[in-house]
Amino acid sequence: MKETQKAILNVASKEVGKQEIPKGSNWGVHVQGYLKSVGITVPAAWCAAFVYWVLKQAELEKPVPRTGGVLRMWRETPAIHRVVDPQPGDVFIIDYGKGLGHTGFIERVEGTKLFTIEGNTNDEGSREGYEVARRVRERSKCVGFLRFW
Repeated sequence: MKETQKAILNVASKEVGKQEIPKGSNWGVHVQGYLKSVGITVPAAWCAAFVYWVLKQAELEKPVPRTGGVLRMWRETPAIHRVVDPQPGDVFIIDYGKGLGHTGFIERVEGTKLFTIEGNTNDEGSREGYEVARRVRERSKCVGFLRFW
């Protein structure tokens, strides 16, 4: 694994367990930091802001769209960063339709399963959760993958 992949996953893994305060509020000291990194100063869905914040903390040289919108991140990322064979450190994108999406980092891939670290989720499986958590996602549910390393 490349050093940049390790850096991304190291930063993301240190955030696991950090929660909204109060739960369900899209707010709290950690969430405010993620949202502020993309210029959002009010409670909002924060999975894409978490991705941006982690990538900036990992000090990547490649440009990352500064947005709190999952599908905007997907649209605004140059095609050169889109990959079909996800690897650790890549960003997954899920499109639920009607402008709703979800994103996070791939920690490892086992067959069709993606083991992830993602914000604004929870252990019970919500898309709009309250914490940074490790999850297992099906690869087929993703519209694509982004690589910034």
